[in-house]
Amino acid sequence: MCGETCKHGSEGTGRWQHRPVTRHHEGFEGAEIGEYTSFSRMVQIAEFIQNCDGFGGKLLSHFNEDIEDAEEALENYSGEYGSLADYAESLTLESTEIPENLRFYIDYEKMGRDMELSGDVFTIETGYKEVHIFWCH
Repeated sequence: MCGETCKHGSEGTGRWQHRPVTRHHEGFEGAEIGEYTSFSRMVQIAEFIQNCDGFGGKLLSHFNEDIEDAEEALENYSGEYGSLADYAESLTLESTEIPENLRFYIDYEKMGRDMELSGDVFTIETGYKEVHIFWCH
């Protein structure tokens, strides 16, 4: 055998030269693709990921590859923010008028953390300062 990744049984000579076993799971952005996943299922997953602007694979992974649950979560998608604190600040400023003298007393980081810990929202991070926010209700 050529090694762990090579299944043809030769020593890498002649017609059967060193060809590793490949799995075509690249480009699925964090979605779990099993060794025995059907081609039609892979196509469904790929289409979902393609429609989600860079976070579809991680969203599927969050819902254990259940496309129906992930699509339902998309209905409650609030957008991409730099952090959960940025989202809490944006939500607060959109929904209420805060007097200028009180603005410095509001801790948006703790508000965002409380929103996540209470189960009101969940987040998916796709990179530095790329946080996707979803409402749970």
